[in-house]
Amino acid sequence: MSDFEKREDSENADVESSSAGESKGQTAIEYERAQLLANLPDPDAGKTEEERKAIDRKLMWKVDLWLIPWLSLLYLLSFLDRTNIGNARLEGMEDDLGMVPGDYNMALTIFFIGYAVAEPLTNTILKRFTPRIFFTGIIILWGIIMTLMGLVRNNAGLLAARWFLGIAEAGLFPGVNYYLSCWYKSSEIGRRSAIFFSAAALAGSFGGLLAAAIAQMDGIGNMPGWSWIFIIEGLATVFVGLFCWWMVFDWPETARFLSPDDRIRMQRRLIIDRQGRTAEDFDKRHIYEALLDWKTYGYMFIYMGCLTPLYAFSLFLPTILRAMGYAGTQAQLHSVPPYAVAATCTVLVGFYADRTRWRGYCNIATVVLAIIGFIMLLATSNPRVQYAGTFLGAAGIYPTISNTLSWVNNNTEGSLKRAFVLGMVVGWGNLNGVVSSNIFLDRENPRYWTGHSVVLAYLVVFLFGGSIFMHIALRITNRNRKAGKMDAKWAKMTEEQRWIAGDRRPDFVYTL
Repeated sequence: MSDFEKREDSENADVESSSAGESKGQTAIEYERAQLLANLPDPDAGKTEEERKAIDRKLMWKVDLWLIPWLSLLYLLSFLDRTNIGNARLEGMEDDLGMVPGDYNMALTIFFIGYAVAEPLTNTILKRFTPRIFFTGIIILWGIIMTLMGLVRNNAGLLAARWFLGIAEAGLFPGVNYYLSCWYKSSEIGRRSAIFFSAAALAGSFGGLLAAAIAQMDGIGNMPGWSWIFIIEGLATVFVGLFCWWMVFDWPETARFLSPDDRIRMQRRLIIDRQGRTAEDFDKRHIYEALLDWKTYGYMFIYMGCLTPLYAFSLFLPTILRAMGYAGTQAQLHSVPPYAVAATCTVLVGFYADRTRWRGYCNIATVVLAIIGFIMLLATSNPRVQYAGTFLGAAGIYPTISNTLSWVNNNTEGSLKRAFVLGMVVGWGNLNGVVSSNIFLDRENPRYWTGHSVVLAYLVVFLFGGSIFMHIALRITNRNRKAGKMDAKWAKMTEEQRWIAGDRRPDFVYTL
């Protein structure tokens, strides 16, 4: 039996053996659990532990099949649509639009400004409406914008399209990470987030192949190949977005693909895991709690070390490959293998981090690969060594994105607080895409000293250093709580204050 199965058995035993009140020594959270579970009749009463586990495995397999492939497809399209400008650049977009040095960087920058401005609010909007309405709306909208980008005829039109694309795409990534936390226990979310985010790496791999094929349409309809890259990929997004209305389900208690008993089982397993219920508790005090929590800013610090290298890599890999001597279709195809390695590593790290709960250690170990990769890009002009460096860079950057956000999910209690913290972390990380957009300078071709150096600095200081700091700080906090140093303060708080406090309560153990 795994550690997590033992933990789950223990949690179930704690709940089932507790009485309806605190008179028998229950903690506040155990009492709250018992009250919530008392309102949800156990559909598996009388079944053995083995029978319960079999039912649970079958239930989560059903949930995985309905949620994860579709959400991964949505993110693949999202990442494809924001980064295909790099593929369009290889097909002569700059010359056709009369762009001068610096214009391409500005086209990248303006996307991230719109993206970062909109992102902190998106999860609050998702919670106010429903995932079904929210995801369907934003996907169709950005697909239309992407399609229209293929019709622009000057740099001003490209800038306008990129600005609106950033605003429209802002809600998907933090929205899905929050959405997953409403369906899965904290010990399960990492591997699902990893599979979901691996779509970003697949988008890079798939994007190079797709762009190479679409570019062959050059001249059809009197439009260049790069225009068709935007148009075809935009129309594909709109087509997929139309199906979101039927493929996205709001919350476990209303999911149409679950039976009434399965809906109850989903709610009970989330309550036992202390993630609370999903579509309620809209109280602004949870937002204030998120703003005052030091962990919010610690994770923002780490995440800027994830996102700046990520966007620098994904937006400029075609440019880096061109500097190595590859061109056109050859450059597009050489971008495929590093992304394939990145996708594989992302999933493997996600499974390992879920099993061990070593989120910080996984970040620290993984980013070392990226650091070595960018040192290789800086240290030599040998194309073979540099190309090997892109593999290590991809393998070391991509897994840290989903792992860091799973770390945030694990250590933030309360659905609204978690939604807002994720919005802040992801929004701040994406704002650093402005940095990524402006560090690969044309005048430094082919070595790109500034670009590689800045990425290396972000990896070392923010991702590596921030992960070490967060791990140590959380370990000290757990030790202090175990020693009872928070008990006196907790005893003075009202039940209302304790409810708002969420993960600041003494019996909450942070994932390291």
